[in-house]
Amino acid sequence: MKKTTLGERELKRYNRQMLMEGWGEETQKKLKDSTVFIAGAGGLGSPVAIYLAVAGIGHLRICDFDSPDWSNLNRQVLHNHSRIGVNKAVSGKMTLDELNPDISVTAFAEKITADSVEALVGEADIILDCMDNFPTRYILNECAMRKSIPLVFGSIRGMEGRMSFIKTPDTPCLKCIYPEAPPPEIFPVVGATPGVIGSLQVIETLKYLTGIGETHKGKLLVWDGYNTQFKSYRTFKEPECPCCGNHKSA
Repeated sequence: MKKTTLGERELKRYNRQMLMEGWGEETQKKLKDSTVFIAGAGGLGSPVAIYLAVAGIGHLRICDFDSPDWSNLNRQVLHNHSRIGVNKAVSGKMTLDELNPDISVTAFAEKITADSVEALVGEADIILDCMDNFPTRYILNECAMRKSIPLVFGSIRGMEGRMSFIKTPDTPCLKCIYPEAPPPEIFPVVGATPGVIGSLQVIETLKYLTGIGETHKGKLLVWDGYNTQFKSYRTFKEPECPCCGNHKSA
């Protein structure tokens, strides 16, 4: 079995985070050995992918079947005007490969469906939900439950956002929190909003993978950017939940 090592360039790149109490080289090696699945390379997926890449996650699997247009560029910072019409996952890989050549990035230019999700997620240690629609979120929720891995939920609108760390059966699943999908819409958003929520999703991911700090499990974090307020609400399991109602701890 190959032993994970950090090269000289990596030791320099990650020096400041390795100074954190309990981090060091061994914890950094954990990140290098980790695989993260990022569902969506848009507003949330952009800061999520960028900050996971520069933190040293060894393998990023990023999936998006769409391509950027001009209306995306106020927030989808993985892309620029020269990438209009290029698949977002492919464009994202181009950006991430330049940001950190010491990690591996796999791009999937596919739609996440009930049939494709298992293969797309693969052997990922955690799923980051950076989608903009609940039907796909529910597919990710069920996949995470089947694989017994966490799902980090994030959503945005205007200058507001929500985030939760979900791991069934320890926490309510996404379907417990949102039993019904809200109607689809073209919603307003300020570019910095996904920056806030996406960064929080990354922090949750790093805490889980390193074992440093406590995740926001079993709670929903709500950010009100209009009034600069964070509120946290406990989430509750729905006994009759069609997804996790019969899912018991081992």
